[in-house]
Amino acid sequence: MVDNVISLNEIRAKELSRKFKYGYMWALFCAVFWGIWYLPGTAIWVLNPFDEMFAAIAATNGDSLSLVIVAVLITALNALTCVIALLLWNAVLGKHKLKELKRTIFDFRKCSKWFFLAGICGMTAVFGSYLAMGFIGAAFSAVAGLLYPVVGSTVARLWYGERVSRRAAAGIIIIVFGGISIYAGGLVSELATGSVQWFGYLGGLMAAAFWGIEGAIAGKGLDLAEPDSALTIRFIAEAGYWWLIVIPALTLLGFPMMTYALSIFEPLVLVVLMFAGITFGFCYVTWYKSFPLIGVGRGQGIGNLYGLCAVVFVFLFFGTSPGWAIIIGGVLCVTGGMLMFTENTDGISSLRGE
Repeated sequence: MVDNVISLNEIRAKELSRKFKYGYMWALFCAVFWGIWYLPGTAIWVLNPFDEMFAAIAATNGDSLSLVIVAVLITALNALTCVIALLLWNAVLGKHKLKELKRTIFDFRKCSKWFFLAGICGMTAVFGSYLAMGFIGAAFSAVAGLLYPVVGSTVARLWYGERVSRRAAAGIIIIVFGGISIYAGGLVSELATGSVQWFGYLGGLMAAAFWGIEGAIAGKGLDLAEPDSALTIRFIAEAGYWWLIVIPALTLLGFPMMTYALSIFEPLVLVVLMFAGITFGFCYVTWYKSFPLIGVGRGQGIGNLYGLCAVVFVFLFFGTSPGWAIIIGGVLCVTGGMLMFTENTDGISSLRGE
């Protein structure tokens, strides 16, 4: 009779194992959606009105500043399309999701403050990623942010004691070396030619740092909020920062932001923007869903496979062949991700420290 009784510890272990299984699944979906996002993210730069906007601003302010301003408008539109996609997603899921969204957004002191803060970090990271795309290219932009799991797991560990096993830590370290390979290879090539796109490299570092910090903040906020609602609030916050603060400020400084923003109503442009909103919105849905299940460090580590997915998709659709540094970095990222994926959860009783 005693042999048939399952101990409380065994029940906890099975539940944790189940959580890890679904958490890794969500993180892998995140990597795929995130990789696909670089397709519309690359295509949007050569479409009008963005191509015309670049030429008009570059004529008076130079190419570099023009690329920065165009990246601002593209990032702001990306945030807006993500809000539309996520509101539709919550509506499809049912009235209870919309009620949860309302409850979370009005509970500012306990819940939504974390996602308004995550919106600031996220807008900085996405803007940095678009800068890297505009100045250097999609393949570099995709892998430039691969250092973000180190930032996220470190902040989560120091802030609220999230547990990271030796195996998971080893996987993160290998992914770091993959990111270093990308940066070193690109810098060496450009230093040899005497033309370094510093704004592009800065954008990559912005993406790595602020996506990592955002993950830690989201991990804290998701203790008290449901992922779908929390994520929608995060993008509403980001869109608000862009369209209520940044875009009006740049307009006052004399840049034709609203002129070109109102010129996007062409079928192809709208399709590309909505494709970006859907892929990026759902990569975030799966990203946020993974954090409560496997933790920030693991969720970001597995999600980091987006770099390899993006390089493959960009090559297949645009014929952009990655350099040797990107290939080495991609191999290291896959190795690190698989090391984390095969982590044994038997010795982990909780994702957080006591």
